[in-house]
Amino acid sequence: MDCRGAGLAVNPKGLLVDLGSLYTWLGKLSDRRHARGVRYRLVTVLVLIVLAKLAGEDRVSGIAEWIQHRMGLLAELLPGCQGKAPHRTTLSRILAWAVDVCEFEKTVHRFFISAPGAGRSIVVNLDGKTLRGTIPAGESRGLHLLAAFLPAEGWVLMQVEVDKKENEVKAAPQVLKSIDLRGKVVTGDALLAQRELSIQVVEGGGDYLWTVKENQPQLCEDIAVLFDTVPCVRSLQPRPIPFPSAQQVEKGHGRLERRTLQVSSALRGYLEWPYAEQVFKLERHICRLKDGRVTTETVYGITSLSAEKANPQRLLALARSHWQIENGLHYRRDETLREDWCHLRLGNAARVMAILNNLVLGLLLRRGHRNVPQARRYYAAHPEQALRLVAST
Repeated sequence: MDCRGAGLAVNPKGLLVDLGSLYTWLGKLSDRRHARGVRYRLVTVLVLIVLAKLAGEDRVSGIAEWIQHRMGLLAELLPGCQGKAPHRTTLSRILAWAVDVCEFEKTVHRFFISAPGAGRSIVVNLDGKTLRGTIPAGESRGLHLLAAFLPAEGWVLMQVEVDKKENEVKAAPQVLKSIDLRGKVVTGDALLAQRELSIQVVEGGGDYLWTVKENQPQLCEDIAVLFDTVPCVRSLQPRPIPFPSAQQVEKGHGRLERRTLQVSSALRGYLEWPYAEQVFKLERHICRLKDGRVTTETVYGITSLSAEKANPQRLLALARSHWQIENGLHYRRDETLREDWCHLRLGNAARVMAILNNLVLGLLLRRGHRNVPQARRYYAAHPEQALRLVAST
């Protein structure tokens, strides 16, 4: 669709911009800079940064050099991209002060959710991440963000900043309030196993699945006693209770892993936990193929999913799916997009860059690129294709 009808600037050579494209959505963002003296439109700068990141650049200095070396091509294709390339300090200031982070988060969410079929997957992973590059010298904590991630679709539903004086438990209600929980299964680690969050999820139309550890001592003990106590009957040998179970074996990355999940509804009505239907015990048995070293881990959990809604096989899959936020989002942001090596501390620059990282990953994964480094190498060689990715739906 020609962007003339959308009221966007058009290069005489004719960049075609779809109304539902990322370019159009970014063009709706308000610019917090004073209009006087503004040389680069906010949408133009953000698109240039996205293009550079799609091509493999992560540091602001590298992004600025990438733009400078391709200004000839970009000036031909991208509206508002004429003249001298923005300096890295200009990019840093724009990231720090020009973008309203809350508006940016909501705009990125609306962009992804506007795609046909978006947001229909069931599982939502809830987990936090600290940007290590923002930790000041002599301190132990920097910018910490809590994200709700759709692992089946590869994009972040919502992300909020966790106040330095609080933890993820205080920020989680804000994240959950921002998303439609109907029909969703929210997974979280033991820190998020809280009564209030459980109530919020279920009364919002969804279900929860939490792991349980010592931060909920009575709950953890009750579940452990159920699964680990072997009853003795007079004149008979001790025998285990035959809990419904499921098992999964995987081989990869130099190890053989066997996961066994046992589940029970026996504590329904006994536990003082809102909407609890089932509890489970998950055992991981990992053998390192190189030297035969064996490690084991036992995890307990609780869910509002009834036995009719989730059998042991499904619960095992759901428990396993929570780790996709580590592998599919946090790991990619750290190792591929080098987020923890980014030392942006001016204003909101670090958080804006984190939103851009989520955006870039969502763009790639939505297009079916599962190997993110390989995809970035492709777009580095074909910047015009990266621009089409930004300008089309």
